[in-house]
Amino acid sequence: MLLTIDVGNTNTVLGVFKGDELVRSWRVKTDPRSTADELWLQYRSLVDGFEITGLSVCSTVPATLRELRSMIDAYFSETRVTIVEPGIKTGVPLLVDNPKEIGADRIVNTLAAHTLFGGPAIVVDFGTSTNLDVVSPKGEFLGGALAPGIEISVDALAARAAQLRKVELVKPRSVIGKNTVEALQSGTIYGFAGQVDGLVNRIIDELADLYPDSGDVCVIATGGLAPLVLGISEMIEFHEPDLTLIGLRLVHERN
Repeated sequence: MLLTIDVGNTNTVLGVFKGDELVRSWRVKTDPRSTADELWLQYRSLVDGFEITGLSVCSTVPATLRELRSMIDAYFSETRVTIVEPGIKTGVPLLVDNPKEIGADRIVNTLAAHTLFGGPAIVVDFGTSTNLDVVSPKGEFLGGALAPGIEISVDALAARAAQLRKVELVKPRSVIGKNTVEALQSGTIYGFAGQVDGLVNRIIDELADLYPDSGDVCVIATGGLAPLVLGISEMIEFHEPDLTLIGLRLVHERN
């Protein structure tokens, strides 16, 4: 079985694949201070009972990636390991100014989106930041847009406004909030859905100029906070919560 590990700034998502099937997945918090042994203790308790024969990893947290390498050397020395980094075959041309700046998660999302849905496509990843990654009809990474994430924006507002506080992020009764809590929920959820719709519409217009005969653009949502805007955003067509894990499996197969 293949263990896939996607280390994000806030959460780490792990998944176990048997062939093409995702058998089980977990979401745990990311702590950059965790040592290699602490990571092993945490991961071992989750995958206990699964026979792990391969490992595929991507990380946007350098401190955690360093400890992951140590953990792999100590506990997975006999296992075939793929770490998404420069030099790894992904099959995704990066048509940007500085390819080394592109996060590994954005690359594997591009690969998974093109494999599952074709192109052109836009991947909207709702995480610590809200990433919009643009995929060409040939599966190339064209660039995208980065916006502050939903949760960190709410945290910043609560920290800087004396009479506002953190609220549970659920859909309010109406867009017009009847109290402070509902007003915050409305502004956050409907506001970010509108932000995504606005960016997606502008990206689609640019793609139409670049690829006039490419057909409709698929818009795919992923990430831990994606369920907040599903059904509210008018542009999101598909929801694939395990897109990054699927991309890690595909990269592992290519190497």
